Amino acid sequence: QLPPQARDRLGLGVDQVTISGIAQLTEGEVLTTGGISPKVSLAFLDATEVRERLERVPLVKSASVRKLYPNELIVTLDEREPHALWQRNGELFVIAGDGTVIDLLQDARFAHLPLVVGESANERTKDYLALLEAAGPLRTRIQAGTLVSGRRWTLKFDNGMDVRLPEIGAGAALARLLK
Repeated sequence: QLPPQARDRLGLGVDQVTISGIAQLTEGEVLTTGGISPKVSLAFLDATEVRERLERVPLVKSASVRKLYPNELIVTLDEREPHALWQRNGELFVIAGDGTVIDLLQDARFAHLPLVVGESANERTKDYLALLEAAGPLRTRIQAGTLVSGRRWTLKFDNGMDVRLPEIGAGAALARLLK
């Protein structure tokens, strides 16, 4: 709820902003990124421009912005869900299920996510997550998956052991390891 003194001279100030669909972003981040403030007149606010600004945020998959006269703005976001961490050139990135880089890892909030390493590993995260599921009780011992030459995975275990899975039949090889 924006303060009542936010009304412009025309009486069409944005008094209320309803934001839905946020999980990782804060309301303040949405307002700032969208350029929404108490000084904005609803009549002159370009909803398409606000939507485009919000969709430039990597965490936002899609956004919709609606103006409800005389004084309300409704913002609905669909955020990308963090699925894994991707290490590339010594930096850690939070990535979505489709491999989109959401952000640089800046705090421990996402430290629990699975770690993939290597060029294009972000684009093959679904393959790695399927291998983790197939690993059963060994899953908790796997620290990272490294994509080698864009073809096959090497699993790094917590005891320092590396398991080099074949390019074809990786799931079957992992099943043999479990036995």
